[in-house]
Amino acid sequence: MEKRILLIIGGGVAAYKSLELIRRLRERGAAVRVVMTQAAQHFITPLAAGAISGERVFTDLFDTAQEFDVGHIRLARECDLIIVAPATADLMAKAALGLANDLASAVLLAADKPVLLAPAMNPQMWANPATQRNAAALRASGLGFIGPNEGEMAESGERGIGRMAEPEQIRDAALALLNGGPLKGKRAIVTAGATLEAIDPVRFLSNRSSGKQGYSIASALAAAGAEVTLVTGPTALAAPLGVSTVRVESAREMLAACEAALPADIAVMVAAVADWRPAAVAEEKIKKTEAGIPALSLTENPDILATLSKPGKKRPQLVIGFAAETEKVEAHARAKIARKGCDWILANDVSGDVMGGDKNQILLITRESAETWPLMSKAAVAQKLAQRISETLAGKSAGRG
Repeated sequence: MEKRILLIIGGGVAAYKSLELIRRLRERGAAVRVVMTQAAQHFITPLAAGAISGERVFTDLFDTAQEFDVGHIRLARECDLIIVAPATADLMAKAALGLANDLASAVLLAADKPVLLAPAMNPQMWANPATQRNAAALRASGLGFIGPNEGEMAESGERGIGRMAEPEQIRDAALALLNGGPLKGKRAIVTAGATLEAIDPVRFLSNRSSGKQGYSIASALAAAGAEVTLVTGPTALAAPLGVSTVRVESAREMLAACEAALPADIAVMVAAVADWRPAAVAEEKIKKTEAGIPALSLTENPDILATLSKPGKKRPQLVIGFAAETEKVEAHARAKIARKGCDWILANDVSGDVMGGDKNQILLITRESAETWPLMSKAAVAQKLAQRISETLAGKSAGRG
């Protein structure tokens, strides 16, 4: 059955991304109606939104013809999900306070369907205590959030948390809320980010992983209907909507959390896990002294990918690892899949700005083949991987039948 989505476009520079969001939602078979605030019309036009959605665009609470024909109550009722993208600080404040002085806020107050907010604003505005209070109140009222992401702001060039989630991420979160997809009934474990291995109470060993790729994959699997547990090292990212998030620091904690999430059908080990940790952790901060540079003795961390790949009753049907390489990418990936015993390896060259960046290029290695994917956004990589997983598990089920 066709899903009906009402998209409320707020007044921010990120409104231009909403046109792409409409297209992405329609690609998945959703019907999209659009409500635009007056401020949003300074950035994009109702004509553009209507042309892409194929639907009439609604803009004015006090338009007699619109109210007679549809009305804000019907707009709120005649949908399966409401998305607000961009959700500006002003729109969030209105929704938190229950104001209804324009069409967008009136629809939100009248809503009896799930609501997904995609905030977008200057980092200082997002970090402001008033905005954070409003966000907390909206979460407590049951509204969902996707983002904001960390990145460069289009209008100011500043960097920080406040950038609207990418259209693919919002689409995936929306589909997760609508509880459908080819992976419905499947359980998945995804690891993300870096691990931290303590040296003393203030220092640690780690790496540059941002967690963006793992978070995107967790969202995409949830959008495909899977019940997802995301086990993540420390990141600056908001927990993905529709995903059970477990936060850890060390490799040993990550392994324990993964084992606690078993049994699962799918395991995607994206995290950049530290291979080694200090053999002993100093109880106090190590001081710089005239004795010279202290020696650091290391011991090996548990191998999470190899552990989950071991044959047994709890082994997931499909175990996928990542290989972050700086040279001989395919050779190292092939050696890793043989050594770890997993089913697939997604290898990437991280010698550029992949770690922390928004794009990735993947070499998918299976036991039988190798496939190079084009450079694409991490959200697009996640979507492509979720689709491949869905097709593979469907094939295995058909084979058993």
